[in-house]
Amino acid sequence: MRIATALAAASSLAVFYAAPPHQAAAAVAAAAPAKCHRGETGEPAADSRGRSSVDAGEVRWEDESKYDDALAHAHRVWTSGGLDKVKVRPDDASSIADLQWRDVNRSDGKWAERGGQWAPHTGADNIYFNDHLLGDRKAYGTKQWRRSVAVHELGHALGHCHKTINWYLTVLDPDIDNIDGITEPTGTDRKNYHALWG
Repeated sequence: MRIATALAAASSLAVFYAAPPHQAAAAVAAAAPAKCHRGETGEPAADSRGRSSVDAGEVRWEDESKYDDALAHAHRVWTSGGLDKVKVRPDDASSIADLQWRDVNRSDGKWAERGGQWAPHTGADNIYFNDHLLGDRKAYGTKQWRRSVAVHELGHALGHCHKTINWYLTVLDPDIDNIDGITEPTGTDRKNYHALWG
């Protein structure tokens, strides 16, 4: 996820709160599944089962991260409240991991602006938390931000692409500042989940 400048973040957040609350809620409820954001090379055109960490209806994961609260929270919110088509379970001796949660501490290149990243691989896919931004006393080093990043990245592992902002909230927004306070799939994210997984 990229981090926008404070000015751009403030102007885009104003879009969310410009309408009266009842109108904003109605717009969210009426939103169709969101289109993918095509701002970066390699962004998919649509949500995709084939571009996910899901194997036979489940994601088996291993934890090599210190952000246990964030990843446990992400697992919980992506598998509750009717989001039950894909099972998210820890790896065990009788299974092969589909996903590994890991930590990095990088500020080079795009990492200077990334709180996390889902990275597909031939073997197990990885979700990285970036200590450079999420570590204690860092710019996004709070429980809430770590949870937002974990929910965003697990959304990618479930096959969801980045979404653009069109009067609806989504945890899959590519700009970290636009997911401030979003720590679970929104109504739009739920519609996208059901459109992809049933």
